[in-house]
Amino acid sequence: MHLGIHAIVSACRILEGLFIALLIAVPIGLLLANCPRINKICSPLIYFTYPVPKLALLPIVMLSLGIGEAAKITMIVLILVFQLIVSIRDATLHIPQEEFHAALSLGANNRQLLIWITLPAILPAALTAIRVAIGTATSVLFFTETFGTDKGMGFYIVDSWMRLAYGEMYAGIFVLSLLGFILFFAVDLLEKKVCRWRN
Repeated sequence: MHLGIHAIVSACRILEGLFIALLIAVPIGLLLANCPRINKICSPLIYFTYPVPKLALLPIVMLSLGIGEAAKITMIVLILVFQLIVSIRDATLHIPQEEFHAALSLGANNRQLLIWITLPAILPAALTAIRVAIGTATSVLFFTETFGTDKGMGFYIVDSWMRLAYGEMYAGIFVLSLLGFILFFAVDLLEKKVCRWRN
């Protein structure tokens, strides 16, 4: 299979994991920020599980979900979701209350507060968290792609190594690094586009 196809498969896995992590992290982060009692209960659990090396969870994930696609996506979600939850919660808590009071005085409802104040305020923090986690996600994806698949950069690199095709192996390592760089750069471009007030 062509190297480009393996790169596309790996990129799709990272993006799918990112999408799922955001679907989980955004509502949980907002809930923790707006419900102090729930935040007090859940924060110790988050702080306890967040530092755990995610590769240590790989055997548990594979026992639960098998060695297929679901396990690979789940590992990426686990890497991203805790960092996103903490970043979104903290960014929400640091929004000046005067902004909400001003909007409420103009007749804004809860939906408008969410769309026009909360989401724009937490977006830079969420993008920063994504940027920081991309490198770790790429590394863990490489490891998970050495199990139960014949697609992805992890499979390509290890397969080339086993076949003593060192030229292909080094090309795979370069493309994997390039993939991480492209994703990192894409987040930078997205931040400049959607967070123009910070530029």
